[in-house]
Amino acid sequence: MHKSAQETEFYDVVEARRSVRIFDQEAAFDHDIVEKAIQAAILSPNSSNLQLYQFVRIPESSPNKDKLAELCMRQKAATTARELVIVLTRRDLWKSRANANYEFILNSRQNQSEKKVKQIGSYYKKLIPKLFGKFPGWTLVKTAIAWWVGLRRPMVREVSETDVRISVHKSAALASMTFMLAMKASGYDTCPMEGFDSKRVKKLLDLPTASEICMIIGCGNGKPEGIYGPRFRVPFEELVVEK
Repeated sequence: MHKSAQETEFYDVVEARRSVRIFDQEAAFDHDIVEKAIQAAILSPNSSNLQLYQFVRIPESSPNKDKLAELCMRQKAATTARELVIVLTRRDLWKSRANANYEFILNSRQNQSEKKVKQIGSYYKKLIPKLFGKFPGWTLVKTAIAWWVGLRRPMVREVSETDVRISVHKSAALASMTFMLAMKASGYDTCPMEGFDSKRVKKLLDLPTASEICMIIGCGNGKPEGIYGPRFRVPFEELVVEK
């Protein structure tokens, strides 16, 4: 099958991307590319278009960079990174983001009928508050409603506090992957990290109490020794099932 130039380029980037754990401290690094990659990342799909995440940039010139590397357990992907990017989840911003979506629809219309605009308003003004709102015992009520309705027709079952939290992290992870692919397409390497002291990181950077850290991504010019071995994946047949 013939591949277009764009298709070939995309798959080449996916194939070339690796988690690189040692970055070159001497090579030129353009921090503007990080911003460009984040601009691409925020175009990623996300739940209800609420965009409940933020990117916090810590360039090598920041007085917090070495301190943050310490809190990443001094992983080489952190200590040698030319910039560290923290991907935060911001579930606490759901009200303002829902309102922003609703106002956008009202102002743009995009040939939407009054009925459609009303449906969208109902979604952001009634359904989203029910899903994201926090009230004593509300999780129990939501799960009970989902169970009851589900007895009669198809129903979304993932409505608990934990489910909503997972959903927000999914959106942040999608944006993170786009960011890392964009960095690779620009000639730079990345390494996503989960090994860090989240409590101390939030204190160091005075991050919002309600935020959560999805991951911390080291960025830079990868060194060959920063790839610790050949890529391993379990057999395709174990990962893909057709029913």
